[in-house]
Amino acid sequence: METRRSETDNCGGRGGPAQGAARALSQAPATSPFGAAQGSTNGSGRAPPIAPQVYAALDLGTNNCRLLVARPSRRGFLVIDAFSRIIRLGEGVHRSGRLSESAMTRTIEALKVCSDKMRRRGVIRSRLIATEACRAAENSGEFIDRVRRETGLIIEIVSRETEARLAVSGCASLIDRSCDWALVFDIGGGSSELIWLNLSSLERPWRRSIYDRLEVQNCIAGWTSLPIGVVNLAERHGGRDVTPETYEAMVVDVTGALEEFEAKHAFRKRIVQSGVHFLGTSGTVTTIAGIHLRLPAYDRSKVDGCWIVADDVRQVSNQLLGMSYADRVSQPCIGQERADLVLAGCAILEALLRTWPCERLRVADRGLREGILAMLMAEDGHGRRPKSRRTDRRRQAATSAP
Repeated sequence: METRRSETDNCGGRGGPAQGAARALSQAPATSPFGAAQGSTNGSGRAPPIAPQVYAALDLGTNNCRLLVARPSRRGFLVIDAFSRIIRLGEGVHRSGRLSESAMTRTIEALKVCSDKMRRRGVIRSRLIATEACRAAENSGEFIDRVRRETGLIIEIVSRETEARLAVSGCASLIDRSCDWALVFDIGGGSSELIWLNLSSLERPWRRSIYDRLEVQNCIAGWTSLPIGVVNLAERHGGRDVTPETYEAMVVDVTGALEEFEAKHAFRKRIVQSGVHFLGTSGTVTTIAGIHLRLPAYDRSKVDGCWIVADDVRQVSNQLLGMSYADRVSQPCIGQERADLVLAGCAILEALLRTWPCERLRVADRGLREGILAMLMAEDGHGRRPKSRRTDRRRQAATSAP
């Protein structure tokens, strides 16, 4: 795979040292990872440079299997490999309570690709998580054991709270600090994570470093995980042939599920006179953005970080509602794999907009994987801003003053 720019605010220039190191890493054979040479010399009596550390994050969701492999950079990290495949692991779980044999087989085949990529890239640290489908299925333990036997990967089933916090960390650099409040949401396949942030508590300048991203977790004013996602909502109401009545039933379903959360926190009253925006990190919002931008093919560079006003979101949803299943399949930003799920996602988003009206929405083509990478790298000390000599001199002067 060709080395590509970071998905999280890497600022290394094209062709610079950061890109060069990443290219060298991408070309290293699997049997000769960079780290293997640290104890040897290159013939000139000098030891070769220490290899850049390589990290991996895997998000095994209800609908998708996603992997990122990256190394730290000055303002974030540089992605050197990635993988994404729709596996529909949670297909039928809400009816049977179990992961089906076909879904597990599809998923394990995707995970074998991920395992090979991690091995070839010389990953030193990783975190591999599974979310709602594995939380809900009674045979998820058997599945996790099978994954370990057949792929060598150790998958961790994370709690809903952990998933919510990782989602915030993963897209925190796109939060608009001019607003007092932000709703970060992740419309998934089997659940939807909703996190309200009170940004007024962030006093220091927003530098968008790894540590600033993690600090945003301290701004969480309330969160919930709805057991409703695009897969189980579409299976419950039907996703192929969706009428206006069916769509409204989906919206009402989700709105009802939000009532207890809103009654507890009263965010509608708290945000009424404050600047507020939504930040969506899911296939639903990226799909809506791609259609709104009239892209001939999905282009992450145009979608990630873009803004859409709420009226345009509804216009796209109504446009999709007026299409047949075949028409949705033909849309370049949807395709056959998502055509029966996209309207369920639109219904979830519409329920959010009705519960908490806002004027604008920002789109994030990033999420759990980026949050995992930020946490791993922060734990290893990457992203710390070095102390300036001027600061050190001031501290020394203050200490020595009579």
